[in-house]
Amino acid sequence: MSSESMYETAEKLERAVLVGIELPHDEWPLEASLRELESLVATAGAETVGFATQKLTRPHQRTLVGKGKIAEVAQLTTALSADMVVFDGELTPTQQSNLEHEIKGVKILDRTALILDIFALHATTREGRLQVALAQNHYLLPRLRGMWAHLAGHRMGGGVGSRFGEGESQLEVDRRIVRKRIDALTAELAKVETERATQRKSRAASGVFRLALAGYTNAGKSTLLNCLTHADVLAYDQLFTTLDSTTRRLELPDGREMTITDTVGFIQKLPHTLVESFKSTLHELREADLILHVVDAASTQCEVHIAAVQEVLEEVGAQTVPQLLILNKTDLLSTEQQEDLAARYPEAVLFSALQGGGTEELYAAITRAADAASELLRVLIPFDKGALVQLAHEKTALLSEEYREDGTLLELRVAKELAGKFRPYAL
Repeated sequence: MSSESMYETAEKLERAVLVGIELPHDEWPLEASLRELESLVATAGAETVGFATQKLTRPHQRTLVGKGKIAEVAQLTTALSADMVVFDGELTPTQQSNLEHEIKGVKILDRTALILDIFALHATTREGRLQVALAQNHYLLPRLRGMWAHLAGHRMGGGVGSRFGEGESQLEVDRRIVRKRIDALTAELAKVETERATQRKSRAASGVFRLALAGYTNAGKSTLLNCLTHADVLAYDQLFTTLDSTTRRLELPDGREMTITDTVGFIQKLPHTLVESFKSTLHELREADLILHVVDAASTQCEVHIAAVQEVLEEVGAQTVPQLLILNKTDLLSTEQQEDLAARYPEAVLFSALQGGGTEELYAAITRAADAASELLRVLIPFDKGALVQLAHEKTALLSEEYREDGTLLELRVAKELAGKFRPYAL
């Protein structure tokens, strides 16, 4: 087979033109936001071939951008043979419908639709697929009218009379179908959440200290999890590779055992429908004893990433959980840059999940946090309470053990949830 025929049969990537607007008081620079959107497009399996931007005092209510910019984008898609136009932000159903009429022959997507597509691509577990499907249906429901108005206009020639008839009745049928689908998915996820709640309650009752990883997407959470627990969780240099929460056992140098859970990465302008749909997973953050907030320290948008994560933590009710800031990817920074970060964030741990640098400091910080959430007890356990001694070995930090005539003398650090079992034998 010739090389020419091989190229002909190779899968052709879809081509995208990205459109962004710059508004007064934007916290996120437009250039950085479009770079992230370009990464999202690549993660979804397409390539970016062009950009269009506009500076506005406020978005156009009908089409987000101005009429002249729409004409420019339409010409750009033709010149670059683009298959889609992706807007950096969430379009209203009306805006999307109007843009589809103005820019013909290509798909019109917004940031939310793109993220939903990536989530659908990466969801592997039953729960993950349910959560993505729920978010997709919530996104679809208010956009059905625009879809059916477009189809009815083609079928009936537009104008008077095109607003009635089969298209409108079919619209109502489709709305009922989507609403029923939302209700069914919500009910299924409620069952999953009940199972999760039972698991969380069991972990809490066990007295095991619970860590949860949070961070901006691609900050290196999965790599950090692998580094600390020697797990084999998939970790790629892509956005949103982790959707399904993963819990692993972690043993500290002092022998204390705890659990560590990886969660979905966050992003600026994270669609509210996704936050709602993934709340059962994100509850892992709310129930944790300590959140390890992982940050890509090498990113120029480091501070904005931190703010975006804090916003989502507040939305899911996890803002009161103690946090430990981990400035990851320090292997990409110079010594001066690391010193600057250490000065700006004195309570943080500088870390390299890829190389393991800073592991001792991270273990020490986790140990201090676990100590603060536990009690130091010296107890004498009668010989007929052997199960309690076994519990001490399995679920506490056992500092010393001595056998006496009247029982086993233990000095231990125990989680507050389990301390009540040992206090009756305290000396």
